Amino acid sequence: MELGVFLSHETACDVAEEAERLGYGMALVPEGFRSDAPTVLGAVAARTRRIALASGVMQVPARTPVLAALTAATLDSVSGGRFRLGLGVSNPDVSLGWYGVPFPEPLSRLREYVTVVRMALRGEPVRHRGRHYQLPPDGTDEAAHLVAAPVRADLPLYLAGVRPGSLRLAAELADGWVGVFSSPGRIAESLEHVRKVRGTLDGFEVVPSVPVAIADDPEQAADTLRGYYANFIGLASKERGVYFALATEMGFGEAAEEIHARCAAGDRAGAAKAVPFAFMDRTALIGPVARIAPRIAQYAAAGVTTLGLTVLSRTLAGQLAVVRAAAEAMAGVGAVGSGPA
Repeated sequence: MELGVFLSHETACDVAEEAERLGYGMALVPEGFRSDAPTVLGAVAARTRRIALASGVMQVPARTPVLAALTAATLDSVSGGRFRLGLGVSNPDVSLGWYGVPFPEPLSRLREYVTVVRMALRGEPVRHRGRHYQLPPDGTDEAAHLVAAPVRADLPLYLAGVRPGSLRLAAELADGWVGVFSSPGRIAESLEHVRKVRGTLDGFEVVPSVPVAIADDPEQAADTLRGYYANFIGLASKERGVYFALATEMGFGEAAEEIHARCAAGDRAGAAKAVPFAFMDRTALIGPVARIAPRIAQYAAAGVTTLGLTVLSRTLAGQLAVVRAAAEAMAGVGAVGSGPA
């Protein structure tokens, strides 16, 4: 297992350079409330040389599949073949509210989306007659044909997901899976769905997003993560909220109800305070180096290939300190990164 880091757009280049120096294997850029992914990835590609780059993840409703393929091919070219394309369907409220894209049959839509992306990345004329995508629309117009695509037709593609159906689709169509709110035990359980489809985990990348906060006092460290957790649990309606459902399934239903209600009422501070320490501790790395090192070992044993650290410090100095502390913890469990320290 190696370390990865999810980047914030304000500090992305500096953090990525330090992560590369420390031997991290991957730098990922999320997409959502604060920034898009490709813009930040382009800047990071210009400032780094070895570390793999990934979208973590680009939102499917925001782009046509051909544009996603063109963006991926371009980023792969400017980074010298270091890019991995991470995709996610988002959720119904964001899909419709942000992008005006309906959200019926998300897995069926994602299957077709990946099919078109793969076709485009192989450098083939894109002709697809599906239920969700018809390209070209009437079958006679000029088909998309990406000149940039042959740079790397086998460009790795990861799918994000939480539910068993999403995991099975990732196992069938993708080269890896990006997870969220993942304890080592839950990852091990989730990978059983992958194993049933593929027969093996060999060659399949497992990249969970794991928040990390470093401090001698775990409770104090956890306070820096509360707003992040509350934001996700309070996202969308309770009936459609993926993260609300996940927290409930993990035994924190009562707290999830309070968090969601407070978010809906505009009480973000109260929602953050309502996030249980136990939930964060199960799905994050919290505390001093000596406390997080055994947890890192547990993630490795669960089948993680790249432990994607979500660093939530508000300052560049704080983010760099966390990245360095995590590398120290990694060394403490005998794991080795991908490059020189």
